[in-house]
Amino acid sequence: MSHNKINAGGGRHEIRARLRKKGRLTKMKSKLLATVAVAACTALPTIAGAQAPAEPASFDGLEEIVVTAQRRSENLQSVPIAATALSGDALEDKGVERLADLQFAAPSLSITDQGLTQSVNIRGIGIASGSPAVANGVATYIDGVFQPPILTTSSFYDIQNVEVLRGPQGTLVGSNSTGGAIFINTQSPSTDRVKGYAQASYGTYDEVTGQGAVNVPVSDTLAVRVAGNYRKRDSYYDDVGSFNNKPDSLNEKAGRVGVKWEPGSFQALGKIELIDKETGGYAYRPIASTTFASNRRADFRELTYNAPTKNHERAFLASLELRQEFDNGLTLRSVSGFTNKRINNLYDTDAAITAPAGESATQTQDQYVRERQWSQEFNLISPTDGVFDWILGGYYQRNKIDVDIQTRSGSPVDPTDINQYPDKVTTGVFAQGNYELASSLELQAGLRYSHFKAEQEGSVVIGAGSAIFGPAGLQVADLKGSHQDGRVTGKLGLNWQADDETMVYAFAARGYKPGGSNSAVSEFGPETVWDYEAGVKSTLLDGHLRTQAGIFYMNYKGFQFDARDTSTGQSGVFNIANATIKGAELQVQARSGGFSVDGGLAYVDSKLDKLTLVNTRTLPSLSQYGPQCPAGTASNPPVCFDFRPYLTTAGGGDNLFSPKWSYNLGVQYELDVGPDMVLTPRLNYAYVGPRWTNLLYTPTLDYLKARGLLSAQLTLAMGDWTLEAYGSNLADKDYVSGQSGNNELYGAPREYGVRASVRF
Repeated sequence: MSHNKINAGGGRHEIRARLRKKGRLTKMKSKLLATVAVAACTALPTIAGAQAPAEPASFDGLEEIVVTAQRRSENLQSVPIAATALSGDALEDKGVERLADLQFAAPSLSITDQGLTQSVNIRGIGIASGSPAVANGVATYIDGVFQPPILTTSSFYDIQNVEVLRGPQGTLVGSNSTGGAIFINTQSPSTDRVKGYAQASYGTYDEVTGQGAVNVPVSDTLAVRVAGNYRKRDSYYDDVGSFNNKPDSLNEKAGRVGVKWEPGSFQALGKIELIDKETGGYAYRPIASTTFASNRRADFRELTYNAPTKNHERAFLASLELRQEFDNGLTLRSVSGFTNKRINNLYDTDAAITAPAGESATQTQDQYVRERQWSQEFNLISPTDGVFDWILGGYYQRNKIDVDIQTRSGSPVDPTDINQYPDKVTTGVFAQGNYELASSLELQAGLRYSHFKAEQEGSVVIGAGSAIFGPAGLQVADLKGSHQDGRVTGKLGLNWQADDETMVYAFAARGYKPGGSNSAVSEFGPETVWDYEAGVKSTLLDGHLRTQAGIFYMNYKGFQFDARDTSTGQSGVFNIANATIKGAELQVQARSGGFSVDGGLAYVDSKLDKLTLVNTRTLPSLSQYGPQCPAGTASNPPVCFDFRPYLTTAGGGDNLFSPKWSYNLGVQYELDVGPDMVLTPRLNYAYVGPRWTNLLYTPTLDYLKARGLLSAQLTLAMGDWTLEAYGSNLADKDYVSGQSGNNELYGAPREYGVRASVRF
């Protein structure tokens, strides 16, 4: 007897499997069959590209999700961590087109738009700074390779599955995972047959998309898979300024080639990808009550730029995974990665045509950011057929970052040139083991040591080429600096298999994110977090209902946040507060006949300590301030400035970017409407609660309101062909998706369209 093993669960693939065997699924006939099937059940609607054999006609329950985040292929329901796994089809069913949309499908995850970067946080821990010196707090991986925080907005295509792990992953992931980790796994080549898919759609705002993939077995041991993606869309906004910019339009092209060679017990899997994306610039307008708020139009889709805007992102990604399985069951694994990401931006930073008295409406910025990363990981993985299994590993990562920014503010000392060139190296060694204390009780222990070292060059120069300071300008800040730190992290837990359908786990885990330098005289330290967590995963009703529930308490220290660095007068990063975070999470999946439902719920309660910092909103409007003046010396910018009158008490409230409540729910029903035809209507609703964006907690400036978004799909599956009508944000809700300086960014309006695809 066999059953499907799907990398992330139920949906269109299951429909096609039913159609191919031309028979309707019926309820299970025996408890024996339920027991066998339930052992492989876990999760959410399935992946379109997971081409697995058809399920036995007697099983209509949930299918298994296989995840690989712990370096082995494992049933998610037996992995003792809080996690959400979504397949390629599940992503499409839930309207998840890119990383930011995952917050509408995974509990406790929030992603706040900040323009160049996105603030990705899980349970309120992640990244709250735009500085290139700051590392991710939620580690994002594509095909096993860590991704820098820039250029994470590109669209998903030809995806196998996405795994969201909540809580610190201090053993196998290491640094950069104080909040959790996200693993994006693309489809790999296969030697079984020629196969693939093609998909095209047309929607509102003249959106045209096309994507597809072709898998070609060259021989019994060698296969190639080629995939591509194209998206083009008009802007959601109308720029009423003289430059007629098209901010937030979309012209995106991407292509990926994968090669797999598997002669016997050795496997080599290599992938390269190119991404080219243009958006016409970021779309935002001044926050109400800020200096330039008088430019706000009644219709927030009307923008008031008086300077050209641009956003052009390019990326090259490469990965190579090598595996050798030995006769004794040991596996040696190597993952090598290289990324090269580049972004050019032109900003109208005040988003204004006119300016109030004493201000300039020509505040602009020309920005170039490049990040290159080399990484290498080695693993030695034991077999799992004994009472003790283990993983050993070593890791190396180097990041070279170039940041060149030129700003103009209408000042006689324009321009201001800001240059930062961090060079970071991260190394680590780790081990994790599972020991069977009894037939149903397992001890899990992991330990990792990570070391971080950073060197940085850079400066802030004003008035280069001006009559005041001459061709070279005046250097007002030296950003050269260095920093190094290291921490021991890990996990200790107990896993109890209460019965064949229920696992209970409890653990303590420590996570760490490295510090860095602002200048030669200013450094910031690492973040650390202790997580105490317990959970239960159950499979009920003969495999038709599955639940995952957990509670957690986290002690978070050294929160890194942008604040005014009085030693240079520039913005810097500081460890400004500690926090406690506690909460609970629940996920449910159910299936009976043609009816399916899936959902998630999270409650997160956090409390940050109070602290003292410079309230930059009360500072006089100057292009440069200079460092803190010595006692008894009057302010004389840019030579020096007295910041003491502008110090204020902040913090003392919720952690930033952390909604207290978030939940999502999806419902669908499959109807047989004719020979080889299944019609499936689906509704999704996702709610992300309000959250703060700044430690000053000003309601009119630092508060993102809650949003609840409704989406729907109507899918007609006809053998290998699929036709769909789709709609997102069906209530056409207006909401702020993030902030950048004194400006706010907005979510997409209502969109709808039609999509057609074929598989072969």
